[in-house]
Amino acid sequence: MNSLRRRLFLILLLATGVIWLSAVVWIYQVSRVEVEHVLDTRLQEAARMVDSLVSGRLPAPGEPAATLPGDSYARQLSCQIWSLDGRLIARSSGAPDEQLAGPAPGFSERIIDGVRWRIFTVDDAAKGVRVMVGDRLSLRDRLIADLIKGLLWPTLLVAPLLGLLIWISLGRGLSPLRDITRALEGRDAEDMRPIDASHAPAEIRPLADALNALFAKVEAARQQEREVTAFAAHELKTPLAGLKTQTQIALATTDDEIRNGALRQILSSVDRTTRLVRQLLVLARLDAGSSTPPASPISLGDIIDEIRAIGGPAPGCRVVVDPLLYDRRVPSDREMLTIALRNLHENAVQHSPPGGTVTWGFTPDGLGVMVEDEGPGIDADELPHVRQRFYRGRSRSPVGSGLGLAIVEAAAARIGWSLHLGGRTGRSGLRAELRRAGDAELRRAADAAA
Repeated sequence: MNSLRRRLFLILLLATGVIWLSAVVWIYQVSRVEVEHVLDTRLQEAARMVDSLVSGRLPAPGEPAATLPGDSYARQLSCQIWSLDGRLIARSSGAPDEQLAGPAPGFSERIIDGVRWRIFTVDDAAKGVRVMVGDRLSLRDRLIADLIKGLLWPTLLVAPLLGLLIWISLGRGLSPLRDITRALEGRDAEDMRPIDASHAPAEIRPLADALNALFAKVEAARQQEREVTAFAAHELKTPLAGLKTQTQIALATTDDEIRNGALRQILSSVDRTTRLVRQLLVLARLDAGSSTPPASPISLGDIIDEIRAIGGPAPGCRVVVDPLLYDRRVPSDREMLTIALRNLHENAVQHSPPGGTVTWGFTPDGLGVMVEDEGPGIDADELPHVRQRFYRGRSRSPVGSGLGLAIVEAAAARIGWSLHLGGRTGRSGLRAELRRAGDAELRRAADAAA
C-alpha cells in the first residue's frame, strides 16, 4: 500500500473499530451483571408477593392443584406453590408439572425438559407452603442480546459516516504535503529556491528543511561544477594556445636555437596542462567520494620520496626531509594522504626561488607534518582565500592554476586531517601543516591531566 492517506485511513478505521468493539464487550459484561441482578431481585419480590397472597387454608389431599391467574406478570414468570409435605397446591399456566427446585430456600438453577431455569424459593412454615418462582435463562439472554443489538445497529449506521469523516479529515490534514508537491512540480530543473515551510505543520517542517538542505547542496555542487568548467576552460586555453604558437615557430624556423627554445616552451605547456588535468581529475574524485577510507600505518617519509621520484628532481631548489618522518608511522589512508602531500610539495617547489630549500618535517609540537619553502609566502589578508578553487594570489606561480591548496584541504578532510597555513617566523616563505583531527584534543587532555 503506497498511499499514505489510505494507510492512515485504514489504521484509524481499524483503531476506531477495535475501541468500539471493546466498548461493546465491556457494556455487554456490565449489562449482563446488572440485568441478572435486576431480574433476581424481581424473582425475590415475586416469590414474596405470591407467598403473601396465599391463604392459610390448604387444599385437602387428592384435591387437584389450582391454576394461578395468567396475567402479564405471571406469563413472564413461572410460579409453583407446594405444601411442605410435597403436594402441588397451585401453579401458573406457564410452569412445568415437575417441581422447579429442590427443598432448599433461596436461589438455584435447574434444567427441566431441556430448559434452564433460575428459581427463587421461599418457605413459609406458618402457612405450611413452599413458593417457587422461576425465570427462563433464555429469556434473559434474549433480553441482553436485544440490548447489544440496540447498541450495534447505530454503530453500523454511523460507521460509513465515520469513515467518510476520517477520509475527509485526512485529506485536509495532508493538504500541506500536496501544496509542497504542487510547488515542486511547477518548478524547472534550474530552480533550487528553498521551500517556504513557515506555515507547514511541525510534522512536515523537518521534511521541508531536509529538502531545502538538499537543494542548497545541489545548488552548491552545480555552482562548483560551473566554476570548475569555466576556470578549466580558461586555464586550458592559454597553454593550448601557447602549444600551437610554439609548434608553428618550431616548424617555421631553421634556427636550431629558436627551435629548441620553442620545444622547451612546448614541454613546459604540456607539463602545465598535464598538471591541471590531473588536478581536475583528482578534484572530481574528491567531490564524488563521501565515505572515510580505512586507515593503516604509513611512513610519511616514504610517501614524500615516492612523490619526488614521480615528479623528478625539483628544478632550482633543494628538498630536505627530516629522518624522523621515516621512523614514525601514522594511521591514515595512503591514497588520500599522498594526494594531499603531493600538492603541498608541488606548491612549495613552484614558489621556491632558485637555490631555495623545501623542508619537510614534523611540527614543533609533534601533532602533524609540515613543509616550509623560501618563497614569497602568502599575505595575511589572502590566507582566508587561498583555499578557494582557482584562487591565485598576488604571488602567483606562472605554472599554477589555483587548485593545489583546495585539493589538499579536500583530501585531508576525507581522512580526518586539517590544513593550517602561516608564515615562517622571522623569514620569508610559507609553512603548511597537516594535522590529524583529535590529536590536539588528546594532547590538551594529556597536558591537563599532567
